[in-house]
Amino acid sequence: MSHYSVLHWSALSGVDTELMNVQGHVAPREKHPGSLLEGFSQTQVSTLAVKDNLLVAGGFQGELICKHLDREGISFCCRTTYDDNAITNAVEIFNTASGAVHFMASNNDSGVRDYDMERFQLCKHFQFDWHTSLSPDGKLVVIVGDDPNGLLIDANSGKTLHSMKGHHDFSFASAWSPDGRTFATGNQDKTCRIWDARNLSKAVHVLKGNLGAIRSIRFTSDGQFLSMAEPADFVHIFDVKSDYNRRQELDFFGEISGMSFSPDTDALFVGVWDRTYGSLLQFGRLYNNWYHDSLL
Repeated sequence: MSHYSVLHWSALSGVDTELMNVQGHVAPREKHPGSLLEGFSQTQVSTLAVKDNLLVAGGFQGELICKHLDREGISFCCRTTYDDNAITNAVEIFNTASGAVHFMASNNDSGVRDYDMERFQLCKHFQFDWHTSLSPDGKLVVIVGDDPNGLLIDANSGKTLHSMKGHHDFSFASAWSPDGRTFATGNQDKTCRIWDARNLSKAVHVLKGNLGAIRSIRFTSDGQFLSMAEPADFVHIFDVKSDYNRRQELDFFGEISGMSFSPDTDALFVGVWDRTYGSLLQFGRLYNNWYHDSLL
């Protein structure tokens, strides 16, 4: 995101292309039951997810905007809720066991919703007032939020399978390792805890930050590295294969807006609010790339 624009930046060409602009009027070109044909104007995007040729953006007022990147225009628009506190906290695109493409959106109205992306129909609606993270096989969901204890639930039934006890404050982030067994949770107690889904009696690792809550967590696509970001200044990168003993700490001296690993390399992109550029990082090395000005 850059202001109201969703941009795609190519590492091959060094060129960024606008995929969607939500400052003006955005309306769907395709007709699907439940789609808000009148669309939205001046949408404040709170979160987005991209997988293959699919883009889903969630808004501060419960908006969902879906676009196929290989098609012109918007495919689907809806408002998940008209609750006063409707902000979309997280969106995740995934494949079900049958191979169907779905996406899951969690909102501040206590709703976790599962949509079929072929027909853009709501399939499941669970009531959890927290942030969600889906396991790689799509069978389990980690729920964290306004409670020190997290939950592991069945993605099909919404049934609570286990609770995770160990954090001392509210949580903001969670992420699954590609191995499908390990996941991480980030908390206001300044720790990121690593859990094994096969035994949730206690965390297997407690990774400590410096100054603030752990607000964002990412694993690399091969599961070799984990990064965790504090609200300001610090991003920490851990070598998972060293049992989290090898660690690199990066100081950005600014508020951190978000981060993401490249899907096919160990490069990490970090956005810093009070700077006009992003940083491309590798474990043990740091590059400041000023050509990201237009993107971040």
